[in-house]
Amino acid sequence: MGEENCTLVTEFILLGLSDAPELRVFLSLLFLLVYGVTVWGNLGMIALIQVSSRLHIPMYFFLSHLSFVDFCYSTVMPKMLSSILNKEKAVSFLGCMVQFYLFCTCAVAEVFLLAVMAYDSFSAICSPLLYMVSTSRELCMVLVSGCYLCGTVCSLVHLCLALAIPSYRSNVVNHFFCDLPPLFTLACYDISISELMVFVTVTFNEIVTIMIILTSYLFILITILRMHSAEGRHKTFSTCASHLTAIVVLQGTILFIYRRPSLGNSMDTDKVASVFYTVVIPMLNPLIYSLRNKDVKEALKNVLGSKLPFEKLFS
Repeated sequence: MGEENCTLVTEFILLGLSDAPELRVFLSLLFLLVYGVTVWGNLGMIALIQVSSRLHIPMYFFLSHLSFVDFCYSTVMPKMLSSILNKEKAVSFLGCMVQFYLFCTCAVAEVFLLAVMAYDSFSAICSPLLYMVSTSRELCMVLVSGCYLCGTVCSLVHLCLALAIPSYRSNVVNHFFCDLPPLFTLACYDISISELMVFVTVTFNEIVTIMIILTSYLFILITILRMHSAEGRHKTFSTCASHLTAIVVLQGTILFIYRRPSLGNSMDTDKVASVFYTVVIPMLNPLIYSLRNKDVKEALKNVLGSKLPFEKLFS
């Protein structure tokens, strides 16, 4: 590749999800609706846990932080909506790096939070009598702090890889937010070492968290099968199945995007896959982890002072 084709970049042009004019109104209305549900669902969950004393237990402490991380995820959506509605799709180099760092921090923190929540479910289901003793507030604070620390450290590694790119072939990014794979496709030098570092980092995170999740849910499954009450087995299995669904979608998407031998072969496919963990999962988590939960519905009814009109939908 000729050196004359390489330039320093001061801003990036984000192409967004689609350039089709006929889809502009539909996509803008769809993502505006999703953004509203995501923001209200996650902020509402945080507020409900804070004001309801019956939710002041470790399970909901972790859930409140999951909702906070999901809310932070949604910060990419205003820029996405702006790129759909307006022709101006530019973002400064600094703004791109900041967006990528914050988003990566949230993504890694959520992966570790889901592993911590799986362990918490294991403690609550397999050792209910010792749950409040074994899962102290101090331990909860340490676990949550560890999740944010892992997110910060991993994001710094990925940010350094992005900043290490000296020049680009183009400043047009075929994506709807600043992410490492599409930036790598524009790099004007050999990125094999950087790709390897991303591969190793993501692989380590995934192996650690998946092992914690699988081990926790294996013991949970054994405990469920030993339950004498069919109703208790059904409710516990239903809740765990919902949790696992959210985990599989998030982990599967991350593995698909970041653990392939070449990170930049199909950006259009990556964009569609990215929608799941940037848009769909943050919107669904409040429903999966909250509205199917009896304690949350009771707390919400107490706060609202009336019977929930949608209670039967999630019972």
